[in-house]
Amino acid sequence: MILPIIVYGSPVLRKEATNIEKDYPDLQNIIATLFETMYHAKGVGLAAPQIGLPICLFVIDSEKMEEENSGAIPVKCVFINPEIVEFFGEDTPYNEGCLSVPGINEDIVRKSSVKIWYQDENFVEHETIFTGMPARIIQHEYDHLFGKTFVDKLSPLKKTLLKGKLRDISTGRVETKYKIKV
Repeated sequence: MILPIIVYGSPVLRKEATNIEKDYPDLQNIIATLFETMYHAKGVGLAAPQIGLPICLFVIDSEKMEEENSGAIPVKCVFINPEIVEFFGEDTPYNEGCLSVPGINEDIVRKSSVKIWYQDENFVEHETIFTGMPARIIQHEYDHLFGKTFVDKLSPLKKTLLKGKLRDISTGRVETKYKIKV
């Protein structure tokens, strides 16, 4: 099922997500919906808060980004109740966008690698190091679980310059090729 994506300005995007258990209602369907909605919107990651669920869950599929950037092996993964254990490597800038902030892309500096503990869709525990584009996507989606968007990483001046665009997004005055919810 393809759901509308919650856009900037919605309170659910500012709420800290809560951990979930194996018996969370309809979890496998929610995971499938996250992937389907993400692919429909041409994204590479999507967090549950972006479809209105303030739970600690996100999905990524870096295939599209890997083809465009490095040719590295793509990562498709489900992250439940994740905890970033360590950020390391170089500070790397990249022009990021977000499905919840359509039409705005800005250079964001993130670490080139992360070690993350998480549970997969079967609640099997993992502690894995990711580098390159998967590490960036993970950091971006992880921020959503704490009520943050990439806009929060911008300088006050840059936020001021984007104020009009952000207001338009928060009121639904933005064009997208996917459904949004204000």
